[in-house]
Amino acid sequence: MKVSLIKALCVLCLFFLACDKIAEEKKTASPPPKVTIIETEAEDVPIYQDFVGQVYGFKDIAIRARVEGFLEGIHFKEGSALKKGKLLYTLESQPFDANVAAKTSKVAEAKTGLAYADSELRRIKPLAEENAVSKSDLDAAVARYDASTASVKAAEANLRAANIQLSYTKIYSPINGIIGRTQAKVGDFVGKNPNPVILNTVSNIDSVLVQFFITESQYLKWSRFLQEKEKKGTDKRKKANLELILADGTVYEHKGNLDFVDRQVDPTTGAMLIQASFPNPEGLLRPGLFAKVKAKLYVVENGILIPQRCITELQGLFNVMVVGDDNKIDSREITVGPTIDEYRLIVDGLKPGEKVVYEGLQLARDGVVVNPQTHKIDQQ
Repeated sequence: MKVSLIKALCVLCLFFLACDKIAEEKKTASPPPKVTIIETEAEDVPIYQDFVGQVYGFKDIAIRARVEGFLEGIHFKEGSALKKGKLLYTLESQPFDANVAAKTSKVAEAKTGLAYADSELRRIKPLAEENAVSKSDLDAAVARYDASTASVKAAEANLRAANIQLSYTKIYSPINGIIGRTQAKVGDFVGKNPNPVILNTVSNIDSVLVQFFITESQYLKWSRFLQEKEKKGTDKRKKANLELILADGTVYEHKGNLDFVDRQVDPTTGAMLIQASFPNPEGLLRPGLFAKVKAKLYVVENGILIPQRCITELQGLFNVMVVGDDNKIDSREITVGPTIDEYRLIVDGLKPGEKVVYEGLQLARDGVVVNPQTHKIDQQ
């Protein structure tokens, strides 16, 4: 009975061993998994950087009252476009009218004195030539005439100054542009120092200025890049071709030019002020808008770009799966650079012509043989 039981157990063990062998043979005979790969290529990669900037008018002119007085009239529609010379505000003019009248009277008085002095000189001069009057009388007449002439000039200058003061009671637009909301109402007392009210601002927005800041390292990279362009005969300021990304994420259709770089880096912030100009023929951009300026900082020669989906990250280390000539997977650690849209610049770890797993990363393991299928990436 025991012998029969032992025989049965042996047969059962042999059966399971055979099943395992068959399963192992089937496993060995299964085809390698399919993965999609891309082949790396070397190319010149432009590196862009976005900077947050603020929009200003090409000219933003503050409108102030140049004399003190009560505001009597507002002669424009807030937010409207206007021409240079358009009447904007009027201030009470009665005190200045009175001053002009007083100065006019002074001019008339001075001219009367000049006429009397001229008549006196004309009468004495012939008599002096005949020695009918003394030389001192002639000198006195000449002195009175010269003094009267100077008095007329002084009175006329005072009258001109009074008329200028009177003209300041009417405020006109200094430029063509868009005017904002008035900061003073009819009846307000304006123009009083030391804190005169800024009545309004007129902005010329045919083109606009965008100011933003860059760091010291960004400035050095950008400056070297522009210097290289200049050496090649390209005007570094007019060919900057900056892009403007608006607050809604859209790209402004007109490109801008670099037109101002501050003379120094701010030692407190380590940043440098940059100014660019953008055409604004449709009037879309308005002063005060915030937007991103996209600028080309430099170009990486013979750089390698791969899709970000090819890269895995673990604890700050970046890896890609590389398929060798024998179709075996090699897990490769890489050093990455800036992100460019959906791609990543590879600084170190990959060479041109190598095959990187694009799809099927879950099937790719270090040392596993795979069946690579090439996929062509269209990089825009």
